[in-house]
Amino acid sequence: MQIVIKGVASVYEPENIARMFFPGARLEKALGRGDAVLARAGRRLAAGVRLNGVCTLRFAPAPTGEKERECALAALVYELLRAVTGIRPPWGKLTGVRPVRIIHDQRAAGNTEAGIEELFVDHYDCTREKFELARGIADLQRPILARAKPLDYSLYIGIPFCPSRCSYCSFVSLSTERETKLMQPYVDALCREVEAMRKEAAACGLALKTIYIGGGTPTALAAAQLRQLMGTVRECFDLSGLEEYTVEAGRPDCTDAEKLAVLKEYGATRISINPQTFSDAVLARIGRRHTAADILRCYREARAAGHQNINMDLIAGLPGDTVEGFAQSLAAAIALSPENITVHTLTLKRASNLVIQSEEGGYADVAAMLEKCCALAGAGYRPYYLYRQKNTLQNLENTGWCKPGYEGCYNIYIMEEVHSILSAGAGGSTKLCQPGGSRIQRIFNYKYPAEYITGFDTILKRKEGVSRFYAGYLDPQTTG
Repeated sequence: MQIVIKGVASVYEPENIARMFFPGARLEKALGRGDAVLARAGRRLAAGVRLNGVCTLRFAPAPTGEKERECALAALVYELLRAVTGIRPPWGKLTGVRPVRIIHDQRAAGNTEAGIEELFVDHYDCTREKFELARGIADLQRPILARAKPLDYSLYIGIPFCPSRCSYCSFVSLSTERETKLMQPYVDALCREVEAMRKEAAACGLALKTIYIGGGTPTALAAAQLRQLMGTVRECFDLSGLEEYTVEAGRPDCTDAEKLAVLKEYGATRISINPQTFSDAVLARIGRRHTAADILRCYREARAAGHQNINMDLIAGLPGDTVEGFAQSLAAAIALSPENITVHTLTLKRASNLVIQSEEGGYADVAAMLEKCCALAGAGYRPYYLYRQKNTLQNLENTGWCKPGYEGCYNIYIMEEVHSILSAGAGGSTKLCQPGGSRIQRIFNYKYPAEYITGFDTILKRKEGVSRFYAGYLDPQTTG
């Protein structure tokens, strides 16, 4: 399937609408033979689809504003493809990753609850089920977001190493078997960046609220390296006022009792042990070098180490999994009674081996899998955050569920963009949010560990942008 879009400066919205109906479609400059979606903005808007030799066209008036033209063209493509294919995407015309954020913004703007419902259900053509999911999450997040202050921030620390690369993964993650010599220099540089960010944050008067050490797999580091890193964090920051300190201990094939004890000793208040599935066959197919029994062992050791807030990730739609198999994995996770269970829908990312190696088929009905999540509600869990991604199977979503009082604050803060996230490590993206939400700026680190180490002085120079970003807000003459 080809996608050809003409007459608008940005093709983002109509292109992504077309891919909701035809995943994997290619954006082309000119129309060739075969199936195609064509969208054009001129004196009027035109959308057409050629499918199995049959052409269908629709037209609409063209708005004057550039962004309005792009959105109107996307809406025209949506209405055409919905009629031709008979498919109704569950989130309708919404292409963004943060549907819950729309509800928060609409409420802040003074829109009524009836008006917000009309916006989702009638204007965006979102199913009522998905709207109710988003609205329920917005309600749950309200008191957490209300306590956020203008100069709050979170710290993210990235560990780009794993025992092996999962087939669905697109993150920067190097094998610990091949890159052992790189790991210690990386941790040394990472500790220096943490120290530099503490100085930047202190100079701006920022207040640290959450810490998240993610990856990759942080517990791919040796126990001594974890002590070095988390010891540096403890020396640099006052951890007594933290709302949350999360460390991903996601892979049981590199997480043992000693490392779990280190995480507890150095201040982690929340950890993730991520099975993704409890099927040994599916684990092997996606490149995991552990079994379901290893997951259970790791979970027991975490509880024995004193961890009282554990998240477990599952993925709906993994190659070789079935609806029944996913339901069994969900039941296995619920039986362990972790405080959080996060359910992701498989996303086919360009940098993942699933896409690079063009593995076809094996994807079950993920919508039917997500319907099984009603078991979470029956077990006392509530959905507390949600986000969407491009190229997710059946245009679905990722949802975090928690027991009451165990909402993952970092996940809410980063998704709803209520304060800055300072990011350390290879591939890190610092997101600076101006108090009041009027401006967002990013500062990027080098992507790969080797260039992160060799270009470290440049990274420290870039981090000075944190102070420049907040300078206007902190200047009394500017802020009054």
